[in-house]
Amino acid sequence: MKILICEDEEILLTALEFRMRKVGMDVVLAKDGQEAFQKIATERPDLIVADIEMPKLSGIQLIEKVRQSEHKHLPIIVISALDHEDDILEAFRKGANDFVAKPFKPAELVLRVKRILLV
Repeated sequence: MKILICEDEEILLTALEFRMRKVGMDVVLAKDGQEAFQKIATERPDLIVADIEMPKLSGIQLIEKVRQSEHKHLPIIVISALDHEDDILEAFRKGANDFVAKPFKPAELVLRVKRILLV
């Protein structure tokens, strides 16, 4: 399975990449929403993990673009701090499939990814 992780915090991005690769996932990385959207077409991921607050294109804007594209059925897990409750609700309204609150353990995200992908 191929996972696209879109996160602008370098340390978290590296930790998530390591954990996903450790459980056998192929990983594609993006540091902003615009880069993530471009990689969807070229890399054909099976699932997207995206931070809500990102440069160039927010996680919510990324969800909107994905849901209006040929990739509209691609599962999306958003990550954000709990104090951004309105953004989290908006992400679900726009079509997010799941949410993980920061800070979180990478193992929790792995379980959520596996649950959605049924692996």
